[in-house]
Amino acid sequence: MASQPGAALRLFLLISGLRAGLLQQGRSSSLHGSSENFAIPESFYEQLQSSGERQNLETENVTVVEGEVATISCRVKNNDDSVIQLLNPNRQTIYFRDFRPLKDSRFQLVNFSSSELRVSLTNVSIHDEGRYFCQLYTDPPQEAYTTITVLIPPNNLVIDVQKDTYVEGEEVEMNCTAMASKPAAVIRWYKGNQELEGSKTEVEAMDNKMFRVRSQISVTVLREDDEVPFVCLVDHPAVKDLETRQYIDVQYKPVVMVSVIYPQGLTREGEPLELTCRAVGKPRPEKVTWVRVDDELPDHVQVEDEKLYISSLNKTDNGTYRCEASNSVGSSSADYTLYVYDTRAAEEGPLGVDHAVIGGVVAVVVFAMLCLLIILGRYFARHKGTYFTHEAKGADDAADADTAIINAEGGQNSCEEKKEYFI
Repeated sequence: MASQPGAALRLFLLISGLRAGLLQQGRSSSLHGSSENFAIPESFYEQLQSSGERQNLETENVTVVEGEVATISCRVKNNDDSVIQLLNPNRQTIYFRDFRPLKDSRFQLVNFSSSELRVSLTNVSIHDEGRYFCQLYTDPPQEAYTTITVLIPPNNLVIDVQKDTYVEGEEVEMNCTAMASKPAAVIRWYKGNQELEGSKTEVEAMDNKMFRVRSQISVTVLREDDEVPFVCLVDHPAVKDLETRQYIDVQYKPVVMVSVIYPQGLTREGEPLELTCRAVGKPRPEKVTWVRVDDELPDHVQVEDEKLYISSLNKTDNGTYRCEASNSVGSSSADYTLYVYDTRAAEEGPLGVDHAVIGGVVAVVVFAMLCLLIILGRYFARHKGTYFTHEAKGADDAADADTAIINAEGGQNSCEEKKEYFI
């Protein structure tokens, strides 16, 4: 009597042959259909799985992007010319050796030998995802499986904003949506090249194992953000560098600057003065206006657009001149303070400064010399010498006037020479 595994093998070969014949007669269905409700008993597959410890069959999982080509390889170690078969997730035979019973032309034989059955699947879709089985007709039969995972990149990436134009200081709320991806996409935000933090993300599961991802971010816009792209970037294993950009129109009040065209140095009486006013804003300021703070512009001042010109300066022109500009957002101004020097003062001004410096130095030197003289005078006064004669020395030691006279006279009769002392 034949062994149970041997009987199972013969039964399986018979069933496979019948199935192949039926499929050749056009009774097969699509990849996920059935062949006249034909099915192999589950007990047979359980027997195949129980022989896994003696497995001589190898394969690996496959990850592929939707629409691309997946390659399934069934490899045999030390094959003894046993039959190799590849089945789809519905347990339908795709290839029996080098013969394809399944009427799906997307499956094509890449290589067939005693040690390998390699098949390609073109134009992969989400419906092709699942577990594929490699079977080897040994005694007992062997089986290994490979899983095809299909990646689907987002088919649409959109940024939504509430309006197109914003005023500086307003808060902009932007939403970026990545539609129908598998797995769920990861969204990051950039302003120019700078990554932004603080976004909020929602992930919604869809049909067919796909996901919709929505990310929201709020930004307070400044004038520097005008015409700078806000970028929604998607991280996904099925696609690289998928992004979309949104440019924000930021309006802001003018920035005003006053520049002196002439002269470059001191403003002297009798010489000309030319000022120019530059105003930058969005929308662009229609015009600029020159005024004199706390007074009217002199009659001889000429104003032409952004320029102010005085042909001959005089003292009455002294004051603060202001350039004003405005647009629909607001107004700004910049001031220039004019002080007119008379010609002589302007020329002697630097010399007068030099004389003052020199005078200050001389005063310091004289003061230092006086201090030195005072110190020397006090020093010599403290060390002044005392003059004594021989006669006066006795008088100094006497207790009263009479004794002093006697001591002095006694000193005159002394045979010693008179001496003088300086102490």
